[in-house]
Amino acid sequence: RPFIALNTAAIPADLLESELFGHERGAFTGADAQRRGRFEQADGGTLFLDEISDMSLPLQTRLLRVLAEGEFYRVGGQTPIRVDVRVIAASHQNLQERVTHGLFREDLYHRLNVIRIELPPLRARAEDIPDLLAYYLVVSAHELGVDPKSLGPEALARLTAYEWPGNVRELVNLCRRLSVLAPGSEVHLADLPPELASLPTDATAQADWATALERWAERHALAGRVPLLDTAQPQFERVLIRAALKRTQGHRQEAARLLGWGRNTLTRKLRDLGMSAEGGDE
Repeated sequence: RPFIALNTAAIPADLLESELFGHERGAFTGADAQRRGRFEQADGGTLFLDEISDMSLPLQTRLLRVLAEGEFYRVGGQTPIRVDVRVIAASHQNLQERVTHGLFREDLYHRLNVIRIELPPLRARAEDIPDLLAYYLVVSAHELGVDPKSLGPEALARLTAYEWPGNVRELVNLCRRLSVLAPGSEVHLADLPPELASLPTDATAQADWATALERWAERHALAGRVPLLDTAQPQFERVLIRAALKRTQGHRQEAARLLGWGRNTLTRKLRDLGMSAEGGDE
């Protein structure tokens, strides 16, 4: 059965009527031949109308007639055409609010509002972000012909805390970028774009560290990377050391106390982790 999709916001308003309902030859300038519209193409199947909130009120009236009576006229036509089409409509705007402001027909809204599915923004589904990142990193690697990458704990925590104003589209684009530009098999915080790597530290603090760690461990265990603890521990120690040094303005004695270490232990850790250059004052 046919499935026809149409983004109504991408079609100029003066052409959308013909796009939906078709036209007869000579109906308007440039109509040199009869053309079947999307409703006829979707007969017996489904028509998906994206961004329906941008449709003009006169066109909404025509759409309502099709939904109510199952028939329409082509532009310039005199013979009704009957169709059996399931219509699915989507909008990034609140249709109820547009009805209140007189921008969307209330009767059409109720005709469409049979089964309603609300998709929350990605920022409201933080628990899904690690899985989506892992999935699209694999997909991106396959599409671009490179080896798939995984996210280190710091990078994963930062991306889990990010608000993703561009939703999944932004996440997919980031995965494609990291698949090409990030060196090595694991993405670190420094590999993220500047606008993400330089987010305020309070955004990182909002991340669900337990979830981030669990997802990271699951992926590495599935990939057979061992030993997991030896892989993760240095990265977590770097995060904690940087936080302690920042809190104490680089004073090692105070930072060591925050970490529950002696100053010599902190000095040794800084050396072993290659962090001596950012180790603050003695």
